[in-house]
Amino acid sequence: MRLQVLMFYQDDPKKCTAAKMVKFGLAQSVKKIARSGLVLDPFSERTLLPRDRHAGSIVGIDCSWRLAGKEFSHGLGSVRRKLPPLFAGNPTNYSKLSMLTTAEAMAAALFILGFKEQALALLDKFRWGHTFYELNEELLGDYAKLTGEDHLVHVLHEYGLDVSQKT
Repeated sequence: MRLQVLMFYQDDPKKCTAAKMVKFGLAQSVKKIARSGLVLDPFSERTLLPRDRHAGSIVGIDCSWRLAGKEFSHGLGSVRRKLPPLFAGNPTNYSKLSMLTTAEAMAAALFILGFKEQALALLDKFRWGHTFYELNEELLGDYAKLTGEDHLVHVLHEYGLDVSQKT
C-alpha cells in the first residue's frame, strides 16, 4: 500500500515521525491529496474498516495535536476515516488513547487494511515501535476482522473502550 504524508512542520523536527518515514522511503511527502487517497482524520464521522482496503493510498496528516482541529477543518480529501481507539506507544503520549504519532496512525491503518508486514516494517524504524504494537496487538487483530460499524461497537464494548463514539 502506498503511504503519503501531508506535512505542516508544526512539531519538533527531531521527533517528527512523518519526516523519518519520508527519509527512509516508507512514505512520500505530498503537497496535495489525490482523490483516491484515504485520509486518516481523527475528526471523521466514519471509522476505518478492512473494506476500505481499495484506497489507492493512505494519507497521514502530520501536524501538532494542539492544532489538529484547525488543520483537519479544511476538508482534506474526499475519503476520510478515523482510526478506532488505540493506545499510543510513543514516549510523548505513552498509553494515551488515540494520541498517536503519524507513524503509529499509518501503521495502524496498514494493520487494519491487512498489510501487517508493511506495518511492522514501518514500526521497526522507531525504537518505541514495538511498544505500540505490543499495546495494541489484540485490538489491531480484532479491528482487522471488522465487517461493519455494528461489529466495531461490539469489539469496543469487549475491551471496555468508549462505545459511544460515532462510526
